Amino acid sequence: MTNKPNTSPALIFKSASLFALRVVLKSGNLAELKQAITQKMAEAGSLFENETVVIDASGITEPIEWAALADHLHASKLQVIGVMAEGSNQESARKAGLIPVTLSTPANAGRVPAEPPPVAHAAPAPAPEPREEPPQAVPTMVVKRQLRSGQRIYAQNSDLIVIGAVSRGAEIIADGNIHVYGPLRGKAIAGARGNTQARIFTSQLDAELVAIAGIYRLIDADFNHDLIRQPVIIELEEERLTFIANNEH
Repeated sequence: MTNKPNTSPALIFKSASLFALRVVLKSGNLAELKQAITQKMAEAGSLFENETVVIDASGITEPIEWAALADHLHASKLQVIGVMAEGSNQESARKAGLIPVTLSTPANAGRVPAEPPPVAHAAPAPAPEPREEPPQAVPTMVVKRQLRSGQRIYAQNSDLIVIGAVSRGAEIIADGNIHVYGPLRGKAIAGARGNTQARIFTSQLDAELVAIAGIYRLIDADFNHDLIRQPVIIELEEERLTFIANNEH
């Protein structure tokens, strides 16, 4: 009896989505960058440890010491997976072994309307009334359970609703809004792909960290304790997070 050859492939390729922190450089000075990284990681404690990051140097024209910067990020327990840069900085990043990447277009980007079909006859005809497209329903991910420490939920291109507690050490991420009907004690990151109109709603705010479109805030000693464990809406205004008691609406 002969054995049939194994016809299954050794591997297959599949698309995948990866959440990464975006480290936006405001300076090319290595000493300033290293000091800022050290300070941010000290403020955040273990919250950002072992996170993947993309270095965004698209606004920097001065030369960047890529190898030293990547080494410092790695020593700070941040894993660099790519860079965004222009011109000579992009080329020097390649030579340092870093991969240029392009971040995805935000989900709320406008669509380009199709051109109308040409008129088939020579006689002029009145232009058709523009047809309004029906509003598109926003997809929503709903999670009906408690999220425990170490668990991560990502709602890609949608809002996220959590009915239950988000424990410390848990992380919830959404490209749209986040609603938590229960205690929010972990990390909540809304507008993950740059949607500055995203909001975070929670019936009980006690989070380790909240962020919208890359702007984050640690719930630390300087936070207004009148809002702790209260219903709160979190919005982004002029690159600053604002916290609004929900009973004001």
